[in-house]
Amino acid sequence: MEQILLGAVSLGLLWSIMTLGVYISYRVLDVADLTVEGSITLGASVCARMISTGGDPFLALLVAFFGGMAAGLATGLLHTKLRIPALLSGILTMIALYSINLRVMGMANVSLLRMTTAYSILGSLLGLSKTVSVILLGGLMALAIVFTLYWFFGTEIGSAIRATGNNPRMVRAQGVNTDSTILIGLMLANGLVALSGGLIAQSQNYADVQMGTGAIVIGLASLIIGEVLFGKRSFLSRLLSMLFGAMTYRVIIALVLRLGMPADDLKLFTALTVALALSLPRFKDLRDTLKVSMNGRKSHA
Repeated sequence: MEQILLGAVSLGLLWSIMTLGVYISYRVLDVADLTVEGSITLGASVCARMISTGGDPFLALLVAFFGGMAAGLATGLLHTKLRIPALLSGILTMIALYSINLRVMGMANVSLLRMTTAYSILGSLLGLSKTVSVILLGGLMALAIVFTLYWFFGTEIGSAIRATGNNPRMVRAQGVNTDSTILIGLMLANGLVALSGGLIAQSQNYADVQMGTGAIVIGLASLIIGEVLFGKRSFLSRLLSMLFGAMTYRVIIALVLRLGMPADDLKLFTALTVALALSLPRFKDLRDTLKVSMNGRKSHA
């Protein structure tokens, strides 16, 4: 049981970086970006191809990050310059990335078994098991990204990106080019998603062209769980809640599988979890309305 929980936490830390990317597009920019399902596979494809051809695994992660930024740039240009709706722009880029990922890998999947990865390097240096190496590297990278994002969104450019998601008309009235802020935000979001894909590929020792299917739902589930359970007190706490939300989601999945739920039902379980979490505010409003109605009846009686 302990090994299962450690595995869930390690995987949750890697997926939390993807959740941070989803948070930037979905919450900060207020854009439903489906590029995620292609960019996470792009990051995994780049890492797998570079490592399988003898490349450095840490350099592969950096290249994966920039590859994801390029994917975000493509979506941003479709949306801002060609005025294609954001949702459709993400879908178009996601579809295009399927072929690009096949080109990058040269086949549908690439195995990294018995090859040098970032975790094997760290494990050999510190004498750690793979699970502990994943937790250590994933945790350090996730925390570094959280505090870097906290600093970045406190700068003038970062504040403009946050304001664009809240009130684009007001931002334009201040003389800020909202097209530029949207482009930067989408590039940063998909860069983080691709980085997460590279880390996940090195952890599971393979990359597959289908591994991004349903990634956006997993990201939203982690995001909603993080916000509901760990609050929205400050921007830093929201960023940190993405980490805890992703780990909590993975622990929940591990426990549900442990209790005997078929693995084929995981997507359905995730979709229902997101739908329930997103409808919680509606249930809260109905509860408050009923409470006011009951109090009104008691006062009249």
